Amino acid sequence: MAGNKTLARAKDTKNDEFYTQLSDIEKELKYYKEYFKGKTIFCNCDDPETSNFWLYFELNFSVFGLKKLVATHYEKEKPSYKLELVKDENEDGKIDKLDIVKTKLRQNGDFRSPECIEILKEADIVITNPPFSLFIEYLLQLIEYNKKFIIIGNLNATHYKEIFPLIRDNKIWLGNTNFNGGATYFIGSKDLYDPKKMSNPKHAYIKDGKLYWRVNGVRWFTNIETKVRSEELILYKHYTPEEYPSYFNYDGIDVNNINDIPIDYMGNMGVPDSFLQRYNPNQFEIVGLGCGNMAKEIGVEKNHRGRTDIAFYDKNGTPKCPYSRIIVRRKQNAN
Repeated sequence: MAGNKTLARAKDTKNDEFYTQLSDIEKELKYYKEYFKGKTIFCNCDDPETSNFWLYFELNFSVFGLKKLVATHYEKEKPSYKLELVKDENEDGKIDKLDIVKTKLRQNGDFRSPECIEILKEADIVITNPPFSLFIEYLLQLIEYNKKFIIIGNLNATHYKEIFPLIRDNKIWLGNTNFNGGATYFIGSKDLYDPKKMSNPKHAYIKDGKLYWRVNGVRWFTNIETKVRSEELILYKHYTPEEYPSYFNYDGIDVNNINDIPIDYMGNMGVPDSFLQRYNPNQFEIVGLGCGNMAKEIGVEKNHRGRTDIAFYDKNGTPKCPYSRIIVRRKQNAN
């Protein structure tokens, strides 16, 4: 965002970790409670001694019936450490923070290091907030090792050429909840706070001597099924050519709001990215993207701007390109 020099500086220096609030973690992970039983949870992109992910599972270790909780800490240029919670080490009749075992690592705790990969192989589920700048590499590693996961990423990642096919083919999907007021992005020391250099200083706040920035467009990504994913989107509107303009460079109609998807139209429809939060694969099929290079794969032709972005004529005959559309269609046997 123009003028937001502080956030830009954070990105340049790779300080791109989201600081996940405990309330947001609780709100999403409650849907997976039964799935956690007997599992080894690995948080491989956390500072485990301050991470709310670690705290959440530490407090609920016995409630969830976990087998093991592991977290690794990253150091840029020196060996780091890991924390493990497995059993009642001090034999006081309960499993809590007094039973945490801290062990030195030989390497720096980078999720790509051979040492962390060996821990990954033994884990059942990975739950963390990976680095903003390494999201593609991080997610593809989880896919490579066939791991279940619940992680945080930017909604824009759904359009990446490496990630969209995974969403289209139902190998990954968005979680069940959104973040209250946006997710939180770590900037650095509170000394960086300068309202004059921020486009919207209301998004910034200081906690424990550190500066954070609330950002929108952040979502949960997962490959674990929940009951919410099987809930169907209720459709009630009926198709009319006047309300749903047809694209002139692709066989389909534009739907500006997911609540306006017509109940009686079975062809291709361009819907906003927010559709993915309500996507039920039993009700809809994802055809492809309506913009960029991947739009060519589904037959989108060049528009009035010479680009492969879907476009239509408005009521005045002016060509319009809707913002960021995913092409979907209803399944024949869906309600």
